[in-house]
Amino acid sequence: MKFATPATTNPIDQLKVVGRTVDRIDGPLKTTGTAPYAYEQREGIPNAAYGHVLGAAIAKGRIASIDTGEARRAPGVLAVVTAASAGKLGKGKFNTARLLAGPAVQHYHQAVALVVAETFEQARAAAQLVRVKYVKERGEYDLEHAKDKAGVPKDDQPDSKFGDFAKGYEASPVRLDARYTTPDQSHAMMEPHASIASWEGDRLTVWTANQMIDWTKGDMAKTLGIPKDKVRLVSPYVGGGFGGKLFLRAEALLAALGARAAGRPVKVALTRPLMFNNTTHRPATIQRIRIGATREGKITAIGHESWSGDLPGGKPETAVQQTRLLYAGADRMTRTRLAVLDLPEGNAMRAPGEAPGLMALEIAMDEMAEKLRMDPVRFRVINDTTSDPEKPGRRFSQRRLVDCLRIGAERFGWNARKAEPGQTRDGRWLIGMGVAAAFRNNLVMKSAARVRLDRSGVVTVETDMTDIGTGSYTVIAQTAAEMMGVPLDKVVVRLGDSDFPVSAGSGGQWGANSATAGVYAACVRLREAVAAKLGLPADAEFADGQVRGGGRSAPLARAAEAAELVAEDAMEYGDLDKQFQQSTFGAHFVEAAVDAYTGETRVRRMLAVCAAGRILNPKSARSQVIGAMTMGVGAALMEHLVVDKRAGYFVNHDLAGYEVPVHADIPHQDVIFLDETDPVSSPMKAKGVGELGICGVGAAVANAIYNATGARVRDYPVTLDKLLQKLPDLTA
Repeated sequence: MKFATPATTNPIDQLKVVGRTVDRIDGPLKTTGTAPYAYEQREGIPNAAYGHVLGAAIAKGRIASIDTGEARRAPGVLAVVTAASAGKLGKGKFNTARLLAGPAVQHYHQAVALVVAETFEQARAAAQLVRVKYVKERGEYDLEHAKDKAGVPKDDQPDSKFGDFAKGYEASPVRLDARYTTPDQSHAMMEPHASIASWEGDRLTVWTANQMIDWTKGDMAKTLGIPKDKVRLVSPYVGGGFGGKLFLRAEALLAALGARAAGRPVKVALTRPLMFNNTTHRPATIQRIRIGATREGKITAIGHESWSGDLPGGKPETAVQQTRLLYAGADRMTRTRLAVLDLPEGNAMRAPGEAPGLMALEIAMDEMAEKLRMDPVRFRVINDTTSDPEKPGRRFSQRRLVDCLRIGAERFGWNARKAEPGQTRDGRWLIGMGVAAAFRNNLVMKSAARVRLDRSGVVTVETDMTDIGTGSYTVIAQTAAEMMGVPLDKVVVRLGDSDFPVSAGSGGQWGANSATAGVYAACVRLREAVAAKLGLPADAEFADGQVRGGGRSAPLARAAEAAELVAEDAMEYGDLDKQFQQSTFGAHFVEAAVDAYTGETRVRRMLAVCAAGRILNPKSARSQVIGAMTMGVGAALMEHLVVDKRAGYFVNHDLAGYEVPVHADIPHQDVIFLDETDPVSSPMKAKGVGELGICGVGAAVANAIYNATGARVRDYPVTLDKLLQKLPDLTA
């Protein structure tokens, strides 16, 4: 099915099931511990051995020699895999570095060997017996030092300009020129990167924790040099990804290589230190923002520059992209520069680009509002735009940023905020409020599904879509139930298997909207087949397990009495994204308290107001948003991968040293979804919301801290050491 014109009335608009608050259908399995994650698969995988990954002890150089003899003789060892023994390996389309080092070492903890043994403990012990001699080379591990040598990225968003920024900025009566930094950050998901691999002849099956099944299936085949149709990936449940499980990673490849070497299934899970240094992370940024405005607060010029780093062949953190679309202004400029760093690979993490970009832009907007002596909410409102600022004739399909800001301000009690910092006290605590706009582009991807109707009236949906804790099982079930006119208990959803039709996968907040649109397309086909089988008109109504049309009615199940009915289709997209700018918008409000003596910060209240098209399931959508808000607090106050700039690795590579928010850090969170549909987006009239929830949160926290203390911190995270010297003098 091709989606080339805006959606009109369709069966989803009935909203009998879609749009309702529904408990997650996979919830009972997860809360009882019976949902089988990748590493916990048992059925069909007898006698699995264990693999342990040995990571490189240097950040850049080469392997002079590897002695595996002692390891091979250790108790229980079945095989040892190195680049020398693995045979010729390719490199996947989505990998920057090779997943198995040899002889070159590209980053610290790049895999250099896998030891396979009867037990995990035997494999781990034997891995310590592998003797590796390295020849170190000098590397670059400091973004600040490499900044001046950064170049224009080759394969990403180009620099942009509209009007004459330099001239417009210099002519502006009120100007801001400020520098901001965000650190390297880790996904730090609960479930490690974990896989089990098994060969049957020349066919490989991998049970793995992965967000994008088809991408990873293709890269596994390419890396191993085998046909894609010889690879099957299965990922029924994923314990968090946040972008860190978008691609083929070392544990899945090494499980496959280990299983081939040992002649039996092998399971491999990365230890926590390897998750931090072996897999991907959000790259650090240095950002410069310049804003010029009239004395009345109208932005006349806006410029945003960003520097980030990655391994050779990598990509930048696109932190400037939201600045091209979020606020009006006649003269505009963005620049992105990429430095070569020999740190582990930088790549997508929840809301790549917008999350770190808004951490800078939305502080700059507050700083500019202060220069203008203007309320920060009002400053944002008067600089709203209804069309793409760089393409004035290209309107937004929906843009309700002003509604988000105004509704949020009223709900949060913004009128009680004191404009002058440091004026509100609660005992020893200084209290402040902060705001930030939220923005994330709406992306859609081709997505397919297969639906089956059996003689009992049960509808089964099959697609390789994944559920990474986001509620995919539930919104897909809701879509099928709505389309086929059956209750949820008559729908079975099967996900995460590459034998199923290729879906959009989970990432970029495109998953729910795109995957349900694919199920919609397949259900349209099934409805046509059912109507034909029952001799009813093509526009028959499906409701309450019945099919009605032409003055007749028949049970849905009757259509499959003789044989199961099967339909398959995909939702593909035309050029509506070129005709309309499709984006999601929101506003974040935060109240923070800062200890006047120690600089300790406590977030007290949070509110997110989101305009993100039709909300398919308010309960799971709220869960996504509050989870994203929590991650935003982490980014603002604590998350920071510390780089050893001599040895080239992340020092705090576990959950003891890399702090993330816990329940005690997070206060009451409120979420408001505006009643909105976007017919330009898809037949579902929905958009994504899971990444919008993190966009702007960090800045809202930082702005609240400033309002509380008068201490402006432009380098994240806003830790107490950065606040102490700037706190008000309480003895004055």
